[in-house]
Amino acid sequence: MRMTIKEIARLSGVSQSTVSKIINNYDDVGSETKNKVLQIMKEHGYRPSYSAQSLAKKVTHVIGVIYAGRVNADFNHPFFVDVLNAFKNSVGRLGYDLMFFSNEHFHEGDEDFLERCRHYNVDGCIIIGGETIQPSVYALDESEILCGIDLTLRGKNSTYLMTDNDEMLAKVIEHFYLEGHRDIGFIGGQKPSTIARLRLDAFHSAMRSYQLHVNEDWIYEGDFFEQSGYEAMRSFLQQESVPSAIFTASDLMAIGALRALKEAQLPLHSYSIIGCDDIDAAQYVDPPLTTVRQNKEKIGQLASRLLKDLIDENMHGVERLVEPELVIRASSNPVEG
Repeated sequence: MRMTIKEIARLSGVSQSTVSKIINNYDDVGSETKNKVLQIMKEHGYRPSYSAQSLAKKVTHVIGVIYAGRVNADFNHPFFVDVLNAFKNSVGRLGYDLMFFSNEHFHEGDEDFLERCRHYNVDGCIIIGGETIQPSVYALDESEILCGIDLTLRGKNSTYLMTDNDEMLAKVIEHFYLEGHRDIGFIGGQKPSTIARLRLDAFHSAMRSYQLHVNEDWIYEGDFFEQSGYEAMRSFLQQESVPSAIFTASDLMAIGALRALKEAQLPLHSYSIIGCDDIDAAQYVDPPLTTVRQNKEKIGQLASRLLKDLIDENMHGVERLVEPELVIRASSNPVEG
């Protein structure tokens, strides 16, 4: 027979409400009664319903994970995989599980993340930025649900963190400048993407700081994946003049750009290519890729700690920027001559 609270109460000689209080660790039950009930629960192998406990305590120890963009695109990207792994490990040590929300119906316009978060009674949620943000994400930002990461959230219960994109591009353009490059191109992400816009704005700002001309023909809108970097480089090579240095907003696009140069049988030492993320593959491509390392482990860990402090009401919404690091390898080269 399956044990229930009613049966445990009968065997213990107490009310069902007393058993419920003991399960939910209320402090107004005597120790003798509590120990007796716990012993009977142990003898009969009774395990309280986790969902019932969660409802009673108004906490679930569950964090929702939402990708705010085109269906599942960024969950295929190694950067987000690494960040989410770090977040999962860190938040797990804090006693939380993760619930991934599907956005398969985004193209139909019927997502409602706020209602789903309320339905599952998540303690908070983490939002991964995509190239097109659903209106329901901004409704979630303005709600009582605690959320953050990788989007410029402004709600009173929201916090966000990301790599400092201004510092990132300042380091990149300084490196190109010191190598002697003045003709600099940019391969970015989709324009609706928050990260893509921030990096493009930072590129313009860094170029201005060195009084370098921005050639709009050398700015290409990719999608953070390898094929778009390949197509961007092919597009540059078909122009009358070609940039000698190129920053790509992801390592995958940089790898694609290098592939295009190789196919065109051009000397790689005549070009300087810098990627972004420092994914594992960056050090193994030929030539090894110079890149901006985003501290994925730190971003994931910080996201979990910031969200925990929001849940515990130890802080209000804040912005945190993580310092990038330029990792110099063989794909960046000084101007010859």
